[in-house]
Amino acid sequence: MMVGGGSETRTLSRRRQTPSRLVRMRRSQPSLIAISSSTNIYQVGEIPGFCFHVRQQWQQQNIANGKGLKLGFYKKTCPAAEYIVKTTTAKYISRAPSLAAALLRMHFHDCFVRGCDGSVLLNSTTNNQAEKDGPPNLSLRGFQVIDAAKTALEAACPGVVSCADILALVARDAIEQIKGPVWLVPLGRRDGNISKASDSLTLPPPFASITQLKTIFASKGLSVKDLVVLSGGHTLGISHCSTIATRLYNFTGKGDTDPSLDPNYVTQLKRKCKPNDTTTLIEMDPGSSKSFDDDYYTIVLKRRGLFQSDAALLNDNSTSAYVKLQAQSHGSTFFKDFQASMVKMGQIGVLTGKAGEIRKQCALIN
Repeated sequence: MMVGGGSETRTLSRRRQTPSRLVRMRRSQPSLIAISSSTNIYQVGEIPGFCFHVRQQWQQQNIANGKGLKLGFYKKTCPAAEYIVKTTTAKYISRAPSLAAALLRMHFHDCFVRGCDGSVLLNSTTNNQAEKDGPPNLSLRGFQVIDAAKTALEAACPGVVSCADILALVARDAIEQIKGPVWLVPLGRRDGNISKASDSLTLPPPFASITQLKTIFASKGLSVKDLVVLSGGHTLGISHCSTIATRLYNFTGKGDTDPSLDPNYVTQLKRKCKPNDTTTLIEMDPGSSKSFDDDYYTIVLKRRGLFQSDAALLNDNSTSAYVKLQAQSHGSTFFKDFQASMVKMGQIGVLTGKAGEIRKQCALIN
């Protein structure tokens, strides 16, 4: 759900139907843990003091999609799977809330390169440099959360739950932990066995124009609305000064500043980011970089988006209209829209059925 290239944010189906029924959970509702597809009762995990049911009016055809993913995929083979992932994620986020942005970004980087197949989790080998070692991915973090969830799942249900599904669940559960939107995650992804560093160069760069962004998102089956909605993930996280050095100090190669940036904001940024500074970190959403909210759109409208890809949203009629709507209505539809776009993103290029494998360790091919 993110574009551009910060140290924790760059995050963002071939399915053509709008997954509106998959996103009818309100902000206050927890994610679904165990799902009974034969009834309208959806059981939420047996967390002490937290046992209840959520009733939804689902039709059977809405439980599965054309790619073979479905809600409650592990209800027979590993009934506690979602609960195990949820509790593992909660343990890490409670200690380090900034991991939420990192894990959301990791999910985006996985889905936008070869599809949501867990290939971003694989380690490089003597004969192959993997995605995680490609330039855009060198600042990815949070792999320990995925590994911890996988270890717990292998102890409970050996060889059942894929790393690709774990990553999709962890991203959702991490955002829920910081009181962000909660979306349903259809499961059944299998793990890919190809991971190349060079493929990571196809990720949307932080200097992308609106035309480039629209082309990249369209190639993944995502709409222009998905583009502007998933860009809202930049409400979280941090970036390095080096990412915006050109915007501040040498935009056209003549020692100038990007004119699309608010001059007052330029002054603030230059106080923090000196020329050739490669270590200083700056917030994507100053003052609330650990809170999932709608502030991003207000920032972009004020010409204070950190990346060129943020500013680019004002250069298209439809994306600009969405930015203005959310900024002026305090994010009236942002959470709902983000839920829907995350469901779509989570289905990009998935492997299902007998394709791929179920890794025993997420960093290694079996």
